[in-house]
Amino acid sequence: MAQITHHVSGNLGSLEPGKPLVLFLHGYGADERDLPELIKFLPKLPWVSLRAPEPSQFPGYAWYSVENPLDPGETEIKEATEKIWSWVDANLPEDSPLILLGFSQGALMATQLLRTRPSRVMATVILAGFIYGGELPGDATLLANKPKVIYCRGLQDQVVSREATARLNVWLQQHTRAVTRTYDGLGHSIDQRVMADVADYLESALANRG
Repeated sequence: MAQITHHVSGNLGSLEPGKPLVLFLHGYGADERDLPELIKFLPKLPWVSLRAPEPSQFPGYAWYSVENPLDPGETEIKEATEKIWSWVDANLPEDSPLILLGFSQGALMATQLLRTRPSRVMATVILAGFIYGGELPGDATLLANKPKVIYCRGLQDQVVSREATARLNVWLQQHTRAVTRTYDGLGHSIDQRVMADVADYLESALANRG
């Protein structure tokens, strides 16, 4: 079983004890170089971008196989989540709160991290994402605490189905205080409007952290 052992981009030189860290999680068919260019829109923070462990059907990589891409099975999604946590545990300080930023399949993985170790996550950015439909260990904690997350999607997104979008929206409404933003003219992608809203969300999260 492939693990996350190398192919990591990042700028951890400024990581201090207890300082938040941006963790980028790319989408299907991309790699660790896909999302870090977004850092220019965000508050100045240390960051790391992981390459997913599985080869995709196209050039690039995947967090899990895509036999049922928008509704993965319990085993494959659990394995993918454990791989990320194993890398985090081995390479990042325990007291560094995570700011998760994922796109598409990577956004699903961001929700997986939030739903399995909510205490480790300071902020969650879901871009053009979807969610695993089963119950996870942290769901009860999230239901009680309702953290603030941001979910952004293009109104012309033809990749994530209406059913998958609805499933995510229902979960967000139940378990979080979601800031939901939609963008006319945007497909399965990210633009400056998205990143302006993400930057506002993260500035607020950092300010509220004190």
